[in-house]
Amino acid sequence: MILRAATPLDAGPVGAILTDFAEATPWLPRLHSGAEDIAFAGRMIDRGWVTVAEKGAVLGFLAQDGEEVACLYTATPGKGIGKALIAHAKSGQGRLELWTFQANARARRFYRREGFAEVATSDGAHTDEGLPDVRLVWQRKDVP
Repeated sequence: MILRAATPLDAGPVGAILTDFAEATPWLPRLHSGAEDIAFAGRMIDRGWVTVAEKGAVLGFLAQDGEEVACLYTATPGKGIGKALIAHAKSGQGRLELWTFQANARARRFYRREGFAEVATSDGAHTDEGLPDVRLVWQRKDVP
């Protein structure tokens, strides 16, 4: 598996990962079409935020704007793809922050295993989905 900066041609596979996650997640309201997911992926890629994990095909991606992790999704959970992507993000930062939905127990466990601490919760009023979420922060131990 290689990690690399996404190119515009990755918008389709990245968008498809978003679509597949939304369709497979019963608690997540489906707000966007597959075409809208691809367009969203394209905007993140154009901003230079996206790193993809690839092994013949795109297996997952992480979108990062400085310390803020905007998205981390994999096509197949539990294969070490997310771990590799978050390690890559950590390697360039002393601190990372992100939000995930409170209902996403799998993501919350993953981030805690990766050294993130839950520091705040919200009622979801600021999310498009209207779902309660949780803020997580990772701080490199050697950074004050």
